[in-house]
Amino acid sequence: MSATKEEAKLSDTVRKQTDEPGLMMEIVALREEIKILKGRLRSIEYTSNLEREAYKRELSGAYDETNMLRRERNLLKKQLDEIMKPPMLIGEIIEVMNGEEVIIKNGTGQTFITTISNDVNIKELEIGSRVGLDRNNLVVMRALTRGKDPIIMGSELLDRPSVTYDDIGGLDDAIIELKEVMELPLLDPKVFRKIGIKPPNGVLLVGPPGTGKTLLAKAVANSAGCTFIRIVGSELVQKFIGEGGRLVRELFQLAREKKPCIIFIDELDAIGARRLGMDTTGDREVQRTLMQLLAEMDGFHPLEEIGIMAATNRRDIIDEALLRPGRFDRIIEIPLPDRMGRMKILLIHTRGMKLAKNVDLDHLADRTEDLSGADLRNLCTEAGMFTIRRGHHSIKKEDLEDALEKIRKMKDQNNRDPPYNMFH
Repeated sequence: MSATKEEAKLSDTVRKQTDEPGLMMEIVALREEIKILKGRLRSIEYTSNLEREAYKRELSGAYDETNMLRRERNLLKKQLDEIMKPPMLIGEIIEVMNGEEVIIKNGTGQTFITTISNDVNIKELEIGSRVGLDRNNLVVMRALTRGKDPIIMGSELLDRPSVTYDDIGGLDDAIIELKEVMELPLLDPKVFRKIGIKPPNGVLLVGPPGTGKTLLAKAVANSAGCTFIRIVGSELVQKFIGEGGRLVRELFQLAREKKPCIIFIDELDAIGARRLGMDTTGDREVQRTLMQLLAEMDGFHPLEEIGIMAATNRRDIIDEALLRPGRFDRIIEIPLPDRMGRMKILLIHTRGMKLAKNVDLDHLADRTEDLSGADLRNLCTEAGMFTIRRGHHSIKKEDLEDALEKIRKMKDQNNRDPPYNMFH
């Protein structure tokens, strides 16, 4: 029986037993109080459920935040451990003596015997491998991957120059020779094997500054469908003993990995100068670098599918060992342009310029017999600057005349200036 029926039965029983109005009123009041208490109970139960859900959500959020803080703490601890690690020196293995000791040469040229950490796999160590050394006791702590110097890795041209053979004037014979010696052996080596001859090893471009030696190299890099490695001779001159020779070895090693390939050494005289028997440490190191270059160009390792180009404006000081056949088989002279060459150069550099009708490039070519290709390009640029300064809409004859006069004054000033004497 439900509570409501029990209350009704109790009410009827009480009504039968007594007819006192006061008692009835108390009963009614008690009923009202019971309803109020029941309502409060339901309210408390509802509120308790909401609080319980809120507590569950808060607890879940606290767990998530705790996990996030734990991960962040582990990350920071790992970073701190990395920061607190002492720096290691880099060395190169010269000889593996036994399972516990090796002979190491560090970056300063020092050679010493050291032990191997138990964490290092002895099978990963071989002659020539790079290793990390503890800074304090010089123990081999880890084996490093065989890498190349950033100078060598950055010497490979990834973006081809925009210069083509059509942008070069007055050097038709040099272009023909370069195509025969540099491009043909790499693009069609069967021609040489069919005839039974070995293609030339290298080409040396010699000539005054500004005649187009580097420009020819750029055109070759654009035209040849192979890897092109460009390095300046001064970059191979290093401070420590043996570093220059190591760079030369890595340069040719990179070329063998990337073949077919062309190596271009600009300003060859920086490392290829004639050996004069000087006894300074710097000169001896340059000579070691030169001897390594000689060995790589014509040594026991053949240069298959590798062409070598070099450029210099000081042929008179280049070592004879570099100039002999077998190393630089072709020496191409790049002289000042003749009249026809100057005319072609002027046409190349003015083809995008707006010229007035009174401009006579043929007459201008007759008057620039002592200017190089770089001078002629500078002449066209200066004429454009005069045009802008005067507010003209096209380059006039007087602009070119003033530019030519300015270029001649600059060359005369350079010729009059005495050479710098470092011992003065």
